[in-house]
Amino acid sequence: MIQTVRGTRDILPADMPLWHRVEDVAREGFRRYGFQEIRTPIFEKTELFARGVGEATDIVHKEMYTFIDRGREDREGESLTLRPENTASVVRSYIQHRMYADKSSGESTKLFYTGPMFRRERPQAGRYRQFYQIGVEVLGTSDDPAIEAEVIEMLDWFLKELKIPNTTLLINSVGEPATRAVYLEQLRRAIEPHLDELCGDCRHRFETNPLRVFDCKVESCQKIILTLPTITDSLDDGSREHFEQFKAHLDARGIAYTINPRMVRGLDYYTKTAFEIVAHDGLGAQNTIVGGGRYDGLSETLGGPPTKGFGFAFGLDRMVMALPEEEAELLRAADAPDIYIVFLGQGARNHALMVAKELRSAGLAVGMEFEDRKMKKAMTQAAKSKARYALIIGDDEVTSGRYGLKDLTTGEQEALSLAGIAEKLK
Repeated sequence: MIQTVRGTRDILPADMPLWHRVEDVAREGFRRYGFQEIRTPIFEKTELFARGVGEATDIVHKEMYTFIDRGREDREGESLTLRPENTASVVRSYIQHRMYADKSSGESTKLFYTGPMFRRERPQAGRYRQFYQIGVEVLGTSDDPAIEAEVIEMLDWFLKELKIPNTTLLINSVGEPATRAVYLEQLRRAIEPHLDELCGDCRHRFETNPLRVFDCKVESCQKIILTLPTITDSLDDGSREHFEQFKAHLDARGIAYTINPRMVRGLDYYTKTAFEIVAHDGLGAQNTIVGGGRYDGLSETLGGPPTKGFGFAFGLDRMVMALPEEEAELLRAADAPDIYIVFLGQGARNHALMVAKELRSAGLAVGMEFEDRKMKKAMTQAAKSKARYALIIGDDEVTSGRYGLKDLTTGEQEALSLAGIAEKLK
């Protein structure tokens, strides 16, 4: 028997109502806050992620699915990569299609996306090699911290609408790349005496970009990380003022937050504000459900015009896991048919098919089987479908035009016409 590849999974019909709920609430939030949808290819030139995400990141260094495309007779194939994240792709599209050209000064381009991403990392709860993300990007000429606070305000509404409890917003500033050099030298000096105690990944990060050491989740490394100087203590004046204004905007909106000076995120393009939202119920160690930040300069790195950027992404897999169980059960129940038709005898079968068509035309979800069953088995099947009502059709019902509508929750039954049934259920 052929099964799914390790690190991938099928999302089965029983879980789809949960996924649809998260997607629907996200789309409603994006509508309210003025975001438009963009869809990019699931594979891009490898150079896009190497330049955009950063050669020193774990993503580029060891997690990307990269392959050589088939070439033509006159040239070799180029290196392509399944997208491990989507910010670089969206910025590439922003540049390629000159989305900035028709924008007046200060006006932002607000985009959202949803779709599969691919990273070759160790599978664990809530983490897969093919995973699904929803994210937003705000691109333009302004780096006003109010933009960041408004995006987080939208996220705050989104989590409350999904009834996801007990979350914490973690914030930090990683400063400007130009002023990080001094801090990075200070960090190297602090790490160097402990190199032998660090894991292999951290030793590699020390050589390429020591800031990435803060991303490590290995317990033995964490003990050392807690002793290292933080970038928050080495911010330039501009970044420090930006961070203070950002906090003031959150305070004005009544959004609680915790400053985490060791949070740097896992991507090289971040500047100034970085943030995560963690959930404290049901996710275990992998409890980050949203992450994002500012990435001024990414457009220039990819050959585009000077552009300010801010955005976030969240994994649908993990967000669905964070839904309260009672909410998940309600969503599954709401996806059941409104009515399940039970017909008695072949004489009623053809009539039942026409009844199903009429009720569906009236906007109702109707379930039925095509096999003639005895009443007890047919009602068992109706209950199994989780429909609220069973509609019983026999020869008498066909003749009278009134049908037995049984409430499968209370057991109550009444005889109604099709019009009466449609009106009652609406």
